Amino acid sequence: MKIGIIGAMHQEVDKLIAEMHCRQQTVKGKRTFYEGSLYGKQVVLVFSRWGKVAASTTVTQLIVEFGVDCVIFSGIAGALSSQLAIGDVVIGHKLYQHDMDASPMMPRFEIPLIGKSYFETDKVLIETAKQSVVNLLKHETAFVQKLQDFGVKKPKVTVGDIASGDKFVHCKQEKEAIIQALPTVFCVEMEGAAVAQVCYDFDVSFLVIRIISDTADDTAVEDFPVFLENIASEYAHYILKELLPKL
Repeated sequence: MKIGIIGAMHQEVDKLIAEMHCRQQTVKGKRTFYEGSLYGKQVVLVFSRWGKVAASTTVTQLIVEFGVDCVIFSGIAGALSSQLAIGDVVIGHKLYQHDMDASPMMPRFEIPLIGKSYFETDKVLIETAKQSVVNLLKHETAFVQKLQDFGVKKPKVTVGDIASGDKFVHCKQEKEAIIQALPTVFCVEMEGAAVAQVCYDFDVSFLVIRIISDTADDTAVEDFPVFLENIASEYAHYILKELLPKL
């Protein structure tokens, strides 16, 4: 199996590049793809850039040019659910595009011409990812201590729906509007559902893993960069270190 790994932040990708063996670089479509071995698996690793178009371009190249069999997308997200706190991990179940609206021709959120409003992750992948995060929170004591020092006292993993859109949600009104329209959604970000749609088109399995960096409200602009620099890149590293050997 060849696994495509997409990082939404260059800090995440840089940490993983340093862990790769037999690394080979290829530049295509203004992206640098790194092929090699990571935690015992053959992978192709790439930084996607932000937004649905950038993510779609990246995952299409992984599938068509590099022949990956599975795509893992990792990154950070803003919490919509009151059950989530900064430092929690969300494993995507159903992936929605909260800015998709072709009404009145079809229902809001439905993707034109395919009759689907969301894309669903494989249940086996979900369970494997969930157990991997549980394991790391039990056994990586030094990292858990770093989380606690940062103020993340009881990090947890949740399986839940995710909404994607080409907007950084950072005010209470925007957050509440998404919650009202998509009440099952746990968090919001800018790429996951686009990756899921491309994988659906090519019949490739996918997994979206999001680390909560902020609460998608008026404090998001302050919380986001601090969490990104101090925690997010290491979190992705430890999650994939646990997850990849199990795939």
